[in-house]
Amino acid sequence: MTKKIYIIFILLFGVLTNVFSQVNIINQKGTDFFVRITIVDKHNIKIVKNIDIEVNGMYYSLPDVNGRFIVKAKVGDEIRVSHPDFETVYYTLTSSEDIKIIVENYENKRSISSKLKTVSKETDFYLGHLDSAKFYKKKDIEKSLSFIEKALKNKENTKRNAATYKLLADVYLYWKQFDLAVYNYKLSYQINKEINTKIALANAQFLLNNFDESKQTYQELSKEKLSIYERIQIFEGLGDVFFKTKIFETSIINYQKALQVAKDNLITPKITDLNSKIADVFAAQGKINKAETLFKNSLNLAEKENPKRALEEEEKVADFYNSNRRFDDEIQLRKKSLIKAEENEASKRKSIEKDSITSQKINYKIGNAYLLKEDYKEAIPFLQKSIKGANDKEDIVVQKEATRKLSEAYVTVGDYNNALKSYQEYVELVDELYIKKEQEIQQVKRFSKKIADNQNRIASLEKDQELAQSKISLAYVDQKLSEESNQRQRIIIYALFGGILLLSLLAYFMFRNNKQQKLANNLLALKSMRSQMNPHFIFNALNSVNSFIAVNDERNANRYLSEFSVLMRAVLENSDEDFIPLTKEIELLELYVKLEHNRFKEKFDYQINIDKTIDLEQFSIPPMLLQPYIENAIWHGLRYRTTKGNLEISINRKDDETILISIIDNGIGRKKSQELKTKNQLKQKSKGMSTIKNRITILNNMYKDRISVNVADVLENGEGTKVALLLKKK
Repeated sequence: MTKKIYIIFILLFGVLTNVFSQVNIINQKGTDFFVRITIVDKHNIKIVKNIDIEVNGMYYSLPDVNGRFIVKAKVGDEIRVSHPDFETVYYTLTSSEDIKIIVENYENKRSISSKLKTVSKETDFYLGHLDSAKFYKKKDIEKSLSFIEKALKNKENTKRNAATYKLLADVYLYWKQFDLAVYNYKLSYQINKEINTKIALANAQFLLNNFDESKQTYQELSKEKLSIYERIQIFEGLGDVFFKTKIFETSIINYQKALQVAKDNLITPKITDLNSKIADVFAAQGKINKAETLFKNSLNLAEKENPKRALEEEEKVADFYNSNRRFDDEIQLRKKSLIKAEENEASKRKSIEKDSITSQKINYKIGNAYLLKEDYKEAIPFLQKSIKGANDKEDIVVQKEATRKLSEAYVTVGDYNNALKSYQEYVELVDELYIKKEQEIQQVKRFSKKIADNQNRIASLEKDQELAQSKISLAYVDQKLSEESNQRQRIIIYALFGGILLLSLLAYFMFRNNKQQKLANNLLALKSMRSQMNPHFIFNALNSVNSFIAVNDERNANRYLSEFSVLMRAVLENSDEDFIPLTKEIELLELYVKLEHNRFKEKFDYQINIDKTIDLEQFSIPPMLLQPYIENAIWHGLRYRTTKGNLEISINRKDDETILISIIDNGIGRKKSQELKTKNQLKQKSKGMSTIKNRITILNNMYKDRISVNVADVLENGEGTKVALLLKKK
């Protein structure tokens, strides 16, 4: 059943509070204050277990003695309240007034009377198990998993199952079992699509080094409706992924987007983090000055947050100085950090977390910095302090490294006795560390086995109770119920879209079919024309051979036939091509003109002029395109001259994309040639000219106007003919 939620402001000062509320809002903008949040059901019974409240990445799950959650925030911050038994609440603060959230139809298997609260026999242990699992999350993974197992033993609703698997994933994530964390986040999100679960999934995928999957998850999230802090998380997550994959510019873009949102909404911790991360990218790119400027910003901001955050940022910046061999700056900053670390350790007086920044580590790094700048006497005291601190806190790793460095320092300053002593201590520590590492390896094996056993038991619970089926059916049951009422409308819409798509496809295929048919027709026409031109050319050539035989010139007839066979072989080889290289066409023309000149030596001379600046390889031309024009010039123009004529073929550049091919003769001209034709010749139309015109028309349609031809008289009296052919690049 859907839970209804109402948010009520507790007006502490009646009407006067309302009058001055706007003044309070203005004064509080950008200033942190404490808000008390109370969550109750419709019977005014406070709900305190398993409440998770998040504000700008800070989580609150423990109420005070009065059952209220005290949250630090400011005007404009978005509060997120979640619980396994009701819908997640998002609320943006407008003042510092207390908030009361009322949940209707809150069902936790409790029977409540109007006067007395009594617990029925069907006591709901689920929330208690979940609460215990959270309590042991960072203390004892086995106990935490055992409570999660108990929470899963009984069949629960969709939202509860999703919350349980998310908590299980959170536990695995804390203990760095990233593969199991990813699996359970996916399971939780499959059951109940919560944005914060998917954000946690993307982060777990990143920690597992599945960068492509993490990027995809973040990009999917960027399309969702997000809160302000969630937007920062998405941009920051994408920045982390791109930084790890060394796509630095894209990483900076995403970090800057996150930083802008953080600045606009005064989310100080994220402003610090993002300045620091952008500095990391600049440092990786070698942009040291930019990196240093941002690191200084992050140091100043971290100092204003809290000592722990300041210590973390100082350590990071000190490492930056070290990598750039700025040892004096590194030493100065680490000495400042050392004071904070010692104060922190003195105040806690307890064992420090394994990965925390400790005084022995800082002393070691200061000593190492002095060694790198070859100030060995200054290095020795810090290394000694590091060894002592590490020994007191049983930090063998730091103790071993500091002892090795101390031995090297003693050798450099000539103190060989202490150097030998330190080296012997170093050897003992290496042996001790080796034994400890072996023990840790065995512990890790046992730890992994226990985790695997717990996960197997949880998986078996899933099978036994048919959770595999429920996680699919329950995940979509609400969605299916709501979709049934709109199903018919969807079918109509899909049918309309389908019809439009089919019509579009039909139109497309008809267009393509027509285009292909037109192309096929053009190709067939070209082939037919080529088949017409080849016999025409052969017929004219054989006439030339016949003329030699008629005058008993056997020698010239043989030579002509030999050269003619070479020409014919080349013509037949190119007969199936639409275009051939211009160089080949020129070779064919030279051979053809030579053959005709051998026959009509007394009728004409010829020249072939080619502009040497033209790159002929860049141009192609239909085969046998020029031959009919040259044939006409010889047979119908120059042959009828009473004196010796001239044929000039030239190829010149018109522009970078076009060349001009000119065929000029000083024959009798087209008009006189027509008059000299016999009656029989007049009845037969010129096959060569009509065919070539049709070829050019079809080729221009297919290849976008690459060829144009113009035929004109040379002289005003009609004598001479000039053919000008423009050819564009292929």
